[in-house]
Amino acid sequence: MTSPYPMSPMMGQMMNQPLLISSIIEFAARHYGHVEIVSRRVEGDLHRYTYRDCHQRARRIAHALQGLGVKMGERVATLAWNGYRHMEIYYAVSGSGAVLHTINPRLHPDQIAYIANHAEDQYLFFDLTFLPLIEAVAAQCKTVKSFVLMADRDRMPAETKIPNLLCYEDLIASSSDDYDWALFDENSAASLCYTSGTTGNPKGALYSHRSTVLHSYGSAMPNALNVSAADTVLPVVPMFHVNAWGLPYSVLLSGAKMVFPGAALDGKSLYELFESEGVTFSAGVPTVWLGLVNYVLQNNLKFSTFRRTVIGGSACPPAMMDTLIDKLGVDVIHAWGMTEMSPLGTAGSLQAKHLALP
Repeated sequence: MTSPYPMSPMMGQMMNQPLLISSIIEFAARHYGHVEIVSRRVEGDLHRYTYRDCHQRARRIAHALQGLGVKMGERVATLAWNGYRHMEIYYAVSGSGAVLHTINPRLHPDQIAYIANHAEDQYLFFDLTFLPLIEAVAAQCKTVKSFVLMADRDRMPAETKIPNLLCYEDLIASSSDDYDWALFDENSAASLCYTSGTTGNPKGALYSHRSTVLHSYGSAMPNALNVSAADTVLPVVPMFHVNAWGLPYSVLLSGAKMVFPGAALDGKSLYELFESEGVTFSAGVPTVWLGLVNYVLQNNLKFSTFRRTVIGGSACPPAMMDTLIDKLGVDVIHAWGMTEMSPLGTAGSLQAKHLALP
C-alpha cells in the first residue's frame, strides 16, 4: 500500500515493525507467561491455564487453519461465550492473517445466516450451547465449508444434522505449535463485527490490526479503563459484542489475570466467581449489574476485592451508580462507544479539577 502522506527525506530507524495482533499475545506469553486465564466452561467446571499455554494453543489453531486452506483475508466466524477457547481463536485467526468474525447468538437465526453469508465465512467455530442453533442455520450458511464444535471429543454429538462437523480439541491435538506468526501490512483486516443498531439488515464494521492494537493501548491507559498487571479482570461484556470492548487485547497487553464467566451471567454465579478469583475490575452493560447488585444487597453481601467497573452499552441509571459507589465501594467508569469505533469512544474518568467537587 502506498502512503497517501508526504514522506520525509530522513526516516527514523526505531521500531520498524507492523502493529499486529499476534504481537500482543507474544508479548503476554514472554513477559506474563505465568499469569492465569480462568474460564467457567459451558460444561460446568472451571478451566485454568496460563498466557503461555494460550499462546501455544493459539499457534496450534493457526496451524490447523493453514491446513484447512484458510487464506489471508478470508473470514472465520465464532458463535461462542467468553472463554479460553474463544480467546485462542481470537489470536489464531487474526494472527494468521485471516479475519475473525464474531457473531451475536442473540440475533434471530435468519439474521445469523444472513450475516454468515454476507461475510462469506469459510469456517464457523461454536460452543456446545449453540449446537441446536447451528443445526437450525447450517443449511442456510452457503459459504461455510465446515463447522467446528469447541469441545472435547467425548462431547461430540453421536448424530447431527450439521455437515462436516469437526472437533476443536482434535484440531489442537493434530496440529503443531511450531508456527511462526505471519508478518504483513498492519492495515490488513483483523476482525469483523456486525451491528444491528442500524436500519435494515446488520452492517459490518471491519477493524484493522493497526486500529485494534492502538485501541488496546488507548483503552488500557489510566484515563480510560486503567488496566494493569495488578488487576484481575472479568469481562462480562460478551466477546461476540464488539470484541468485548477490546478487553481480550488490552488485558493481555497489561499482564492482568483474566477471568471468563462463560454463559453463567446471573448474579449468584458472577458474585461467586468475583470472590473466588479475586476480581478487581469488570465491564458490562447495566442489565448485568442490576442482577449482580440485587443479589449482593438481598443477601447482605460485600465485595472483598472488586473495586472498579466500566459500564456501557446504555446509560447507567444514577441510582445504580450511587449504590455501587456508596454502598458497595465500587468505582464506576461510565463509557460510551460504537461498533464503528473499535468500540471505545469516551470514558468518564475524573480530572484533577473535578476531585474536590461533591
